[in-house]
Amino acid sequence: MKTQAAVLWEPGTDWKLEELELDAPKYGEVKVELAASGMCHSDEHVRDGSVPVGMYPYIGGHEGAGVVTEIGPGVTSVEVGDHVALGFVPACGKCPSCAKGMSSICDLGAHVLAGVQISDGTSRHHVNGQDAGLMCLLGTFAPVTVVNEASCVKLTKDIPLDKAALVGCGVTTGWGSSVYAAGVSAGETVVVLGMGGVGCGAVQGAALAGARHVVLVDPSPFKREQATIFGATHAVATIDEALTLLQDITWGQLADKVLITVDVADGALVAPAMSLVAKGGVCVQVSVGDLAATDVTMSLFDLTAMRKTFKGAWFGNANIRFDIPHLLRLYMEGRLKLDEMITRTYSLDQVNEGYEAMRKAENVKGVIMF
Repeated sequence: MKTQAAVLWEPGTDWKLEELELDAPKYGEVKVELAASGMCHSDEHVRDGSVPVGMYPYIGGHEGAGVVTEIGPGVTSVEVGDHVALGFVPACGKCPSCAKGMSSICDLGAHVLAGVQISDGTSRHHVNGQDAGLMCLLGTFAPVTVVNEASCVKLTKDIPLDKAALVGCGVTTGWGSSVYAAGVSAGETVVVLGMGGVGCGAVQGAALAGARHVVLVDPSPFKREQATIFGATHAVATIDEALTLLQDITWGQLADKVLITVDVADGALVAPAMSLVAKGGVCVQVSVGDLAATDVTMSLFDLTAMRKTFKGAWFGNANIRFDIPHLLRLYMEGRLKLDEMITRTYSLDQVNEGYEAMRKAENVKGVIMF
């Protein structure tokens, strides 16, 4: 079949709308007609070249939900007509990581930037006669895509698909980083550095876990204003302001948990973030930055003597098969705010406009509607 897709031809250029020729799904693969695609900052990392990918042309998008319209041989987990959300990290359920309950680092995740199908290393997507790669094996910047069933999570049909698209990456990454990676407990003080889709999920995760104080740090007045909608008790512009505030509201003890969810990870931010962490507290690095960057500034004496922990989290240490339906049920019960996250919706041909709004901090979350 033929449709359209937003394609990147080389780093540093804009997304370009192109005709997409889509093959039928092969063994273990599923064709999905998408209702919506979230616009995550990770696609911006690919666009600006800080995250290199395996092939061009490259179809963006890795947050999507829709309806299964065709299945390939060997598919057992979904049927035609099923509603599914797509997880940006596939989960096989069989590798050592999955067997240990760590499906966010499933062995199949090694393929997420390669762009080709897991089953045989070839492409089902073709643009201008060339094989096209897929962001996170999904390519949700297209109305229809072919993905491996390992990326599909079956949903009940009462869940709005445009909201389901949000939990395939950003919301779950942020929520899980608070609840699982940081282990926020009732009564704790939590700081979230940066509030896009991931930071918004982190604020909500901390609030739902029962944090006493949830402090959002973001230079954008719009983001600080929005933060209170999602459960932040305080919002400040800088880390220095956060330190002064924490000294006051915690009587000098500082934050039990700090989450770094800024738009671009930077090693120079680690030391200031760690300065907000209480004795015995935890700082979780969530953001993605330049894959070639290796320099981190941190006081090792402070890390040791104050028994602090600095750790990483991928997809919030969540499990797509449990946490995606779990969070969507919280949404359906009115406890997780997804409608309020969507600042603006876009058509596919407005994808560059949506990312410009992200760069200007004008959106909490932009969503492409098909």
